[in-house]
Amino acid sequence: MAGVVVVGSINADQVTTVLRHPLPGETLIGTSITVLPGGKGANQAVAAAQLGARVSMVGAIGQDAYAHPATAILESANVDLSAVEAVAGPTGLAVITVAADGENTIIVIPGANAAVDADVVGRSADLIGAAAVLVLQGEIPAAASAAAARLARGRVVLNLAPVIELDPATIAAADPLIVNEHEAALLLAQLTPGSPPPASDAEAVARLRDWGVTSVVLTRGALGAIVSDGDGTDDVASPVVTAVDSSGAGDAFVGAISARLAAGDTLRDAARLAVRVGAFAVQSRGTQPSYPHAGDALPEVGTDQSTETNEAHP
Repeated sequence: MAGVVVVGSINADQVTTVLRHPLPGETLIGTSITVLPGGKGANQAVAAAQLGARVSMVGAIGQDAYAHPATAILESANVDLSAVEAVAGPTGLAVITVAADGENTIIVIPGANAAVDADVVGRSADLIGAAAVLVLQGEIPAAASAAAARLARGRVVLNLAPVIELDPATIAAADPLIVNEHEAALLLAQLTPGSPPPASDAEAVARLRDWGVTSVVLTRGALGAIVSDGDGTDDVASPVVTAVDSSGAGDAFVGAISARLAAGDTLRDAARLAVRVGAFAVQSRGTQPSYPHAGDALPEVGTDQSTETNEAHP
């Protein structure tokens, strides 16, 4: 068992900045536009690799002008891309709008990510089976995630974002399941139809554990995270920073927690590092370009490093 394998999406991010988000039917003048590498899978792979983990990526890119920018930082972070396939059609694209307060909206066009099916995963069976940690998200077809989870012999980190329909066996394989408060409520509605929405984050975590998830990490932005497993349920506080762009914070968190789990940390220790990595990421624009490298100074819990409270929500 060695390293982290991420089976997931690879996108180019078209990032537009605005003073505020438009109302329905409203036209606003933006302040800038940039094309950056992205995709939840690629983001998480970069975050883990830059913290020192050995990382391999399983996914697909298109045969278009976005393919190179989509993989540029993966390459510079020394992520193994030998299992990334080039397919006909466009590379995945995320259209991101970031407001002056750091909050974002994201529209994802899957492109080549839709071609990541069980066959693509099966061609990397040995790689996936040898991973200490397998990382999955919701931006590739559910059949691919299910196939990868069945092949895994190490720990499965499932970041169900966005929330898609997954078979119960794939969700049950998660250790941990990582979701934010909105994703937790959507997943509970999927798993327990007709049940009322959770009244609190703590209730959402408890109900996911009761359903049968081995461990749950619920991310809460400026409030940190809730970690729950067989050793109990604990709050993990986040540093206080000024948010510039929250679009990649959740993926930075997942990459960091995966890297530390692969290194042998406990889930709580991994989460304590991950909230600091997420706080580091929200202080710069973009997703992958905002992620720290091993040795970078991370924000400390208990010190206010902001001019205003960080309201970013991974």
